[in-house]
Amino acid sequence: MSGRWVLAAAVSTVTLIAGAWWIGTSPAAVTDNASRTRLFEEVAQHIRRDYVDSLPDSTIYRRAIDGALRDLHDPHSIFLDPRRQASFEEKTSGQYGGVGLQMDVSENGLTVIGTLPGTPAEVAGIQTGDLLVAIEGKTTKGLTTDEASKLLRGAPGTEVHILIARDGVAEHMPITLTRKMVEVNPVQHAMIVHDDVGFVNLTIFSNSAGPELEHAIDSLRKAGARSLILDLRGDPGGLLDEGVKVSDLFLDAGQPIVFTRGRSPTENLSLSDRAPQKWAGMPMIVLTDSNSASASEIVAGALQDHDRALIVGTATYGKGSAQRLFKFSRGALKLTTALWFTPSGRSINRRRVGADDDVSNALAKANKDTTTARPKFRTDAGRTVLGGGGIVPDVEVPQRVATAADKALQAALGKKVVLFRAALVDYALSLKSAHVIASRDFVVTDAMRNDLYKRLLARGVDLRRTLYDSAAPIISRVVAQQTSRYVFGPQAEYLRQLQQDPTATRAFSLLHGVHSQKDLFARAMPTSAR
Repeated sequence: MSGRWVLAAAVSTVTLIAGAWWIGTSPAAVTDNASRTRLFEEVAQHIRRDYVDSLPDSTIYRRAIDGALRDLHDPHSIFLDPRRQASFEEKTSGQYGGVGLQMDVSENGLTVIGTLPGTPAEVAGIQTGDLLVAIEGKTTKGLTTDEASKLLRGAPGTEVHILIARDGVAEHMPITLTRKMVEVNPVQHAMIVHDDVGFVNLTIFSNSAGPELEHAIDSLRKAGARSLILDLRGDPGGLLDEGVKVSDLFLDAGQPIVFTRGRSPTENLSLSDRAPQKWAGMPMIVLTDSNSASASEIVAGALQDHDRALIVGTATYGKGSAQRLFKFSRGALKLTTALWFTPSGRSINRRRVGADDDVSNALAKANKDTTTARPKFRTDAGRTVLGGGGIVPDVEVPQRVATAADKALQAALGKKVVLFRAALVDYALSLKSAHVIASRDFVVTDAMRNDLYKRLLARGVDLRRTLYDSAAPIISRVVAQQTSRYVFGPQAEYLRQLQQDPTATRAFSLLHGVHSQKDLFARAMPTSAR
């Protein structure tokens, strides 16, 4: 897919991640202002010499930087210290030094739920259901998955020593793993659902998002997919290059994808498609939610403006400002420098509650993000779309809201939720060992919920039976998902989740029997809404 997009202005590294647009450059020249510099140095000198507590120069200067950025009242303009900068680079590259273990919390440590293909964990033969007892001699009991991940990660070529417990094996198994560079596939799930509907979720726009998505869709097409759902829910963004490549997969040559406008001419960028789309005529739905941000919004906005996809779900995050990344020897500055717009000219920037009025108005100048009036734009086919407040779906499906029974169960469990999860994992593993689950479409029965309840009591989770029974729908849901995970694998668990997902099921029903994008719009939207 290289060469399928163009820039109207020359730039260096451009990325969108965690709701931000970043452009890497060398530091700009700073105009010398002798009097203000002297004033700052005089104030700093008094703090060094006269303040009641001694402060190192590094602290004084860092607090000055943080204070200047804080007074911008812009949450997207921040200074990244080396640690945070490294974390950012890990996210944008989609790579890290580690062993490729996927884990979940259990009472006695961490339970392995899977290993990434080709990683040290898979090569060592670690299996789903194994218990990770210790890392470098430190017990995993009480650790979160994030804490364990930090212990497992490190420079490629270094070793990490772990202790594994396996059902049916009397002794714990010590295993030494040599870390390597692990690449996380941004496409975590690609499957055929409901006969001929292809489903792909994109979790981040890292540096392989475009090619991986293309490969996944090609595979689904060969397997019989005749329509497509692209799930961008929860996707915070990623590399701009990959966001453009993803849009380019579905648009035709010459169609604009996104453009930016800022104070400096170098901030005025225009990105367009150069090649014919690969799967013309394939009906398509894009799923979004409030955590779909930046690059996700670029893709959703471009496909909506060009009538290439029906957007289903809830409004996106609304990150319509662009940041430039200035790199230094010890950290980097991410600074808001522009707004970005969809092909129809929409700014989808959402004003944040509590933001400074001047800054907020400047960032949202192109739109009025209110509940009573939002600017209207037209798609290529003449459909009305709105600016401001994120990408508004063509078909809105409210997110699932916790019921009173759900909330009561959560309150009753309290801190014992860890014991609940441990009992759930153990029960799923017992069903796997007993070979009693033969079909992926198994139904959670009263007897299964009774068995789990007994296990909870045995672990000291004393729930009132009436409360437990009133929460039967959520109990059945989590039992079905966990059992699917350990008996059939993560893909089966994910499919089970989709079957219980209101937004996904609405998308499945909309695509059922549809043969063109035009037919899909006609089914989903009454004439008055178009």
